[in-house]
Amino acid sequence: MLAEETHRVRMTGPAAHYRLLVIEDEVDIRRAVGAALRDHHPTIIEASTGESGVDAVGAAHPDLIILDLGLPDLDGLAVCERIRSMTVAPIIVLTARHGESDTVALLNAGADDYITKPFSTQELAARVAAQVRRSRVAPSEHETIVADGLSVDVHRRQASRDGNPVRLTPIEWELLTVLVSDPGRVFTHQQLFTAVWKRAFGDARLYLRVHVTNVRRKIERNPADPRLIITEPGVGYRFIMAP
Repeated sequence: MLAEETHRVRMTGPAAHYRLLVIEDEVDIRRAVGAALRDHHPTIIEASTGESGVDAVGAAHPDLIILDLGLPDLDGLAVCERIRSMTVAPIIVLTARHGESDTVALLNAGADDYITKPFSTQELAARVAAQVRRSRVAPSEHETIVADGLSVDVHRRQASRDGNPVRLTPIEWELLTVLVSDPGRVFTHQQLFTAVWKRAFGDARLYLRVHVTNVRRKIERNPADPRLIITEPGVGYRFIMAP
């Protein structure tokens, strides 16, 4: 799924010049990334190994990192964890691994998003643009999220659809609050379960399936075809700022 355009009550101006680090051992892919993102005006820093990529994070302080998991010297997940310990910059992972457990592991290691190979350059550009926008909007507890007729006032703990109040249970509210706290981000089942229920043990998928269904009934125009809370099969959910 392509990253969607976002809209918030507090808007920012056009994206400024930014530093992009591409950690990828294949020259052709690095060139394709550069060509796809040329219109986004990044300064592109390249690294062909995990070690050189980690060094580049410390030296160049990139605003965004694209990380290939299939590196010649280090395991990609270990590189992701090391990078995340050094910076809060968004990390987009390129992966040829299609297993659910692999995807969950990389998100839990600190990745903000992932794209499975083969991928289109348009998809990559959209994902990068979304991450750049998100990183330039500082979170605020006073922010009101507006998407597809839904308004969520996080500070006042109030939600409405098309001007009509939406009544949420405490668990439903906590779940929605976590999802809207970082629009576009994929939250794994375990991340959501831990954040909402404040415990690590339990059937996260079962709990979430029930409560996400209930939240969708209250906030989506068509719960059978959700546009706001999107399922990432086998992985978790993300909140999309649908226009």
